[in-house]
Amino acid sequence: MTEKIIPVIMAGGKGTRLWPLSRSSAPKQFIQVVDEKTLFQATLERVADKELYEAPVVITNQDFRFTVAEQARELGIDLSAIILEPVARNTAAAIAAAAFHIRQIFGENVTLQILASDHEIDSGTDWQEAIATAHRTASTGMIVTFGIAPTEPATGYGYIEQGAPLPTGAHKVKRFVEKPELAAAEQMLAAGGFFWNSGIFMCRADLLLSEVENFAPAVHEAAAAAVRKASVDLDFVRLDEVSFAASPDISIDYAVMEKTDNAAVVASSFAWSDLGSWDAVWKLGNKDENGNVVIGHATVMNTEHSLVLSRASHVAVHGLKNVAVIASEDAIYVGRMDDAQDVGKLVKHLAANEATAALTETHPTCYRPWGGYTSILNGHRFQVKRLFVLPGKKLSLQKHFHRSEHWICVKGTAEVTIGDTVTFVRENQSVYIPQGDLHRLYNPGKIMLEMIEVQTGSYLGEDDIVRVSDEFGRG
Repeated sequence: MTEKIIPVIMAGGKGTRLWPLSRSSAPKQFIQVVDEKTLFQATLERVADKELYEAPVVITNQDFRFTVAEQARELGIDLSAIILEPVARNTAAAIAAAAFHIRQIFGENVTLQILASDHEIDSGTDWQEAIATAHRTASTGMIVTFGIAPTEPATGYGYIEQGAPLPTGAHKVKRFVEKPELAAAEQMLAAGGFFWNSGIFMCRADLLLSEVENFAPAVHEAAAAAVRKASVDLDFVRLDEVSFAASPDISIDYAVMEKTDNAAVVASSFAWSDLGSWDAVWKLGNKDENGNVVIGHATVMNTEHSLVLSRASHVAVHGLKNVAVIASEDAIYVGRMDDAQDVGKLVKHLAANEATAALTETHPTCYRPWGGYTSILNGHRFQVKRLFVLPGKKLSLQKHFHRSEHWICVKGTAEVTIGDTVTFVRENQSVYIPQGDLHRLYNPGKIMLEMIEVQTGSYLGEDDIVRVSDEFGRG
């Protein structure tokens, strides 16, 4: 049994609140928001101390499995496991399943730290001290949550009221409070002893599973069966769908934390945000003399207290106040900062319209087990993409019925198979793949292969593909 902490990183989510950068296929933890690294990558680095932590366990859904693997690979961070949820069942079932799997690998009494993958945290001295206090407290048989010292009467967070002090430096939890109205939040701040519920936990695996069995037996049974019947697919652990789907759809707070007598809270002063809205991003950003946060390709003039972020075209904002202007590669959001909490409602409206639904679903950059692609330009009967292929990886042997393709090598060397012919395509060289011909792209080198792909034809959808052979087991 290991004495180290085992991080459990929750990496699901739909990706609506930071639209248009986030999408259902690319929620906020997997995109670059304020830094060069994604929030998920920042979470991985937060638990990268090998003297304190074992390699993390990530639980996500199958749509994000290759994104998780690739973003960890970019940092050179090993993972103990990537567990795939077949259906969404909230945090109680996901955490219980992770605990059962970890128990199989590491033993009964190991300590877990459960983290969301989409939070912004200052992991300096205050964070490290909170981890040490939580670790001491968890070893005494408590389920520890991290309470964040509130800086304002926020209504978007749940609260924890601390109770009696414990010898370890933590406190018993007196009660949990749902997201309050403003007046109630102001009263709690004035009273003191209330903290934002960060959704970060630390506890022993055996205690967690015992409490789940006691307070949410249906969750316990479903998670146990889902792990017992799980299958291994490449580097992923696929939970059994029928078993996991039988779990109630409830949070770990509702299933356990609000009912157990073993809940403790560590009062924490480290900077924390769940980055749940564009105004939260503005609050964390580096502001100019007029209170503006400007990120990416953007210029502001006579503008105050605004967030302007562009990943694509250069955006110029003039004469505005208290607005958010967010430009992705294919969509732009403009709204008052005061309405930032309502972006999710706008996304639902877009998703309900056939003409705009794709803007809420698909991100221009998609990851695949071999690398991925970024959509650059779409037009009538043509599409341009940037392909990036990892060293030693190959795409499936495939063909298309409705399009032909032109590949131009930008970086590296490509081995290209077309029918029975194999050829090497080097930088500044190109190759043509006729409609209907079997073909494959392979990177035989030691650096990332980058290709520009120009598709032309009557139909350019991703489903126009017939895979004849695929090393990743895709049909």
